[in-house]
Amino acid sequence: MHKNTICLWYDGDAEDAARFYAATFPDSRVGAVLRAPGDYPAGKEGDVLTVAFTVLGIPCLGLNGGSTFQHSEAFSFQVATEDQAETDRLWQAIVGNGGQASACGWCKDKWGLSWQITPRVLTEALADPDRAAAKRVFDAMMGMVKIDIAGIEKARRGDILGSC
Repeated sequence: MHKNTICLWYDGDAEDAARFYAATFPDSRVGAVLRAPGDYPAGKEGDVLTVAFTVLGIPCLGLNGGSTFQHSEAFSFQVATEDQAETDRLWQAIVGNGGQASACGWCKDKWGLSWQITPRVLTEALADPDRAAAKRVFDAMMGMVKIDIAGIEKARRGDILGSC
């Protein structure tokens, strides 16, 4: 058992979410599934109460606590991708599996958990010591839904202007 684990609240489908994450992200897996030893406000004896899982090496616990609490953008996983293919694959896995696209590389999975699919190129470009280049990249990013690495690189070089 880890000393610190992220606990995520689900409405009865923590195991489905954990299995999706394990199948989608590297260094991810499902661990112990704990079934309720008795009835509780959100379920009955034998229902999945908690699921231990790891997402990209981060220990998590999915708690089937009912519909009282929902996920919000105040918590998200930020996934650093290496190239456009990885960015596209992860984006499509989340959005294409009942999720929802947002802006600037943000999306939500079908359970309402927020994800930032962020190419390393973007992070590096935003930290460019050439602040004009960083501003062009920022402006380009602000007009994107899924991050387009070619567009980020063009903006950094000054080949295009951003849309904001």
